[in-house]
Amino acid sequence: MKRSASPQPSKNTTSGRPGARPTDKLPKRHTPDRQLAAVRGGNRTSHTRKGIQDRIVRPIGMLSSLKVELCVIIAAATAIAFGMAWLLLKFGWNGWIAMPLTLVVALGITYFFSRGLIAPLRQMRDAANAMADGDYTVRVNLATDSSDEIGRLARAFNEMAEELQHADQMRLDMIANVSHELRTPVSALQAMVENMADGVTEPSPANLESILDQTHRLSDLIAFLLDLSRMEAGAASLNVEEFDFREFLDETIKPLEIADAGHAHDILLQADEGIRIEGDQDRLRQLFTNIIANAIKHSADGTTVLVEVHERTNQGMVVTNVVNFGSQIPLAERSDIFRRFVRGRTGPGTESGGTGLGLSIARWAAQLHGGTVRVVDDPRGVDFEVCLPKYHIAES
Repeated sequence: MKRSASPQPSKNTTSGRPGARPTDKLPKRHTPDRQLAAVRGGNRTSHTRKGIQDRIVRPIGMLSSLKVELCVIIAAATAIAFGMAWLLLKFGWNGWIAMPLTLVVALGITYFFSRGLIAPLRQMRDAANAMADGDYTVRVNLATDSSDEIGRLARAFNEMAEELQHADQMRLDMIANVSHELRTPVSALQAMVENMADGVTEPSPANLESILDQTHRLSDLIAFLLDLSRMEAGAASLNVEEFDFREFLDETIKPLEIADAGHAHDILLQADEGIRIEGDQDRLRQLFTNIIANAIKHSADGTTVLVEVHERTNQGMVVTNVVNFGSQIPLAERSDIFRRFVRGRTGPGTESGGTGLGLSIARWAAQLHGGTVRVVDDPRGVDFEVCLPKYHIAES
C-alpha cells in the first residue's frame, strides 16, 4: 500500500512588510546561548578539599582482609618491641629506661602502619563532604593493589561518585536543552504577536498558521517532557488489548502523511493481512509515530520511507522495519541516538530540528511491552527494527 502526500504551499513565518521583526531572532532579554553552554558544561564552584586527590600509600593494603592486617600490625609491633627490649637489656640498659623506649618505638610502628587503615576513611569523609557541597569530581585515590575491605570500599565509593557525576551532568544537559527547546517557539510566538500588536504585520491566515505551528511545537514538547517524567518515575500503566496490527499502522501513518504535506515523501506499508498483536495502542502509536516521523525527517524530499512487517512465528514476535533510503548511521553512534536530547545528523535536503526525545521515548514504549528498538545493518539505508511480542506477558 503506497501513499504519497500532495504538495501544499509552504507556510511563511515572517512578514515581508518593512520593519517586521524576524521571528527567528531572539529578544535580547532571553538567556544567551553562552549561559546555556555554561550549564551544559557543568560550570560550578569547586569545593574540593585539600589532600583528597593525594594518593595514599598503604604498606599492608595488599592483604585481602582488614582482620589479617590488624593481626599483622599487632604481631609486628609486639615482635619488634620484644626484640628491642631484649637487645637493650643485653647491652646493659636499665629496665626503667629500656621498657618506656621500647613502648614508644612499638607505638610509633603501630601508628605508621595504621595510617594506611585510617587515611582512606578520612579521604572518603572529605570526599563525601565535597559531594554534599555539589562537587562530584572528587575521588578517593588508593594504590591499585589495595584489596582489603577498605580498598574495596574506596573503589565502590569512586564508582558511586562516577554515577553521581554522570547523573548530575545529565541533569544539567536536560535543563539546558529544555530551556533551549522552550525558548525557540516562545521567542517566535512573542516576536510574531508583538509585530501584530505593533501593527507591523497583519493577522493574516499565513501568520496565524505560523503561530499555530509554534503552539503545536510547544504542545509536543510538553507531551514529550510528561512522558520523560513517566519514564523517570517508572509510572506507566498499559491498557492491553488485542488488535489488527496492519490496521493500526495504517491509522498511525495517515496523520504523518498529512503533516508531511509539501515534502512529497512516499510512506510505503508492506504488511501481511491478519497479523494480530496484544498491547497498548496509545503507547505503540507513540512508538511508531516517533520512529516513522524520524525516518521522514532524515529523508530527502521526494524519497520513500518503507515500513515492513513480518512475523517470527518460532519466537512469537512481530518485527517491523522502518527504512529511509540513502543515508547511514555509523556503528559507533547507533547506541547514542536513543539517549535523550541527542539529535541525528542530517544530510542535504533533510530537516533538522526536533526535540531529541522521540527515539528515547520510542525505546521506552517498546520496553514497556517487552520489546526492543535498534538500528540494524541494511544496504538500502537507515533501518530501525522494532521487535514486539505478539502476546503481552503481564509482570508478576
